[in-house]
Amino acid sequence: MKSAAPNCRVARCHALIPCAGSGSRAGAAQPKQYQPIGGVPLVWHTLTAFAGVPRIAQTLIVTAPGDDALAARLLDRLPHDAFALADCGGASRAESVFNGLARLLQRGAAGSDWVLVHDAARCLITPALINRLIDACLNAASADEEGGLSGALLAMPLPDTLKTADAAGRAAATLPREGKWLAQTPQMFRIAPLHAALAARAASGFAGITDEASAMEAVGSRPLLVRGSAHNIKVTWPEDFALAAALLQTRHEPA
Repeated sequence: MKSAAPNCRVARCHALIPCAGSGSRAGAAQPKQYQPIGGVPLVWHTLTAFAGVPRIAQTLIVTAPGDDALAARLLDRLPHDAFALADCGGASRAESVFNGLARLLQRGAAGSDWVLVHDAARCLITPALINRLIDACLNAASADEEGGLSGALLAMPLPDTLKTADAAGRAAATLPREGKWLAQTPQMFRIAPLHAALAARAASGFAGITDEASAMEAVGSRPLLVRGSAHNIKVTWPEDFALAAALLQTRHEPA
């Protein structure tokens, strides 16, 4: 068994939370990440979950340029050494992540470190789910001696019948659902390969990149699918706020 090199640095885990969207589909007067759920802004629930995972070295929250709402409302209530803001959000989620990765590297993260990218609007994430992803990803990476595994993401097998629609909004065909999964977040990759994969699409405005896994798949990687939770929803539509509030309430009710 080979011993580790004297100067070998253990890869750390970082989190990156894109929080620069306008939330237009949510129909709210302000960005959805700041809409209250259970008396606090939605994103507070997200950040609280990451605060419950001590092995994450730092969590970088990427906001829109000039957006000081998060700092004013929340950051003073979070551990300052574990959370930081970067107002380098872009015109798209992919651009915000790309810019955020560069900021992580500027802040001292190594390219070989891991980053967990998570949607701010998935406010029902839990420390248990985050730890499940980290454990599965690190265990698989350890067993992958040739380095072919490049990361992992939470996902759920598709439970429903899948349809395609025609231009008139009528069902045109039924697609087989076997082997199809609904991608969730966090999605976990090493920082340098993910940054390079996004850089390869930057000139096209990140066309076709809908999440981090899609960027990695475009350069030939095959991320591991780790079973997530049906509760790990992304708050997108107006009715999602009531659903998220109800699910959060069940966590605080006595058994």
